[in-house]
Amino acid sequence: MKQLGNLAIVCAKRKDLTFLMLCGFVNVIIRSGESSFKTLEAAWDDDEAISAIIRELNFGEYAEKV
Repeated sequence: MKQLGNLAIVCAKRKDLTFLMLCGFVNVIIRSGESSFKTLEAAWDDDEAISAIIRELNFGEYAEKV
C-alpha cells in the first residue's frame, strides 16, 4: 500500500494515463491513440506489483516518449 501514492503521482503527471481504484484493484489505462489502449492492473495493497507498474511506466515499454 506504500506504493499506491507513488503510482498516483506518476499517473497525474501524464495525460495519456488514467488511474482508477475500484473493488480492491488499481487500474492504469494507457492510451496510445484514439481507440487504442492497454490496461495494467494490480491489487491495491500489492506493493510489489504496483512497483512493477511504476517501473514499466517510467522506464519500460510504456515510458513517456520524449
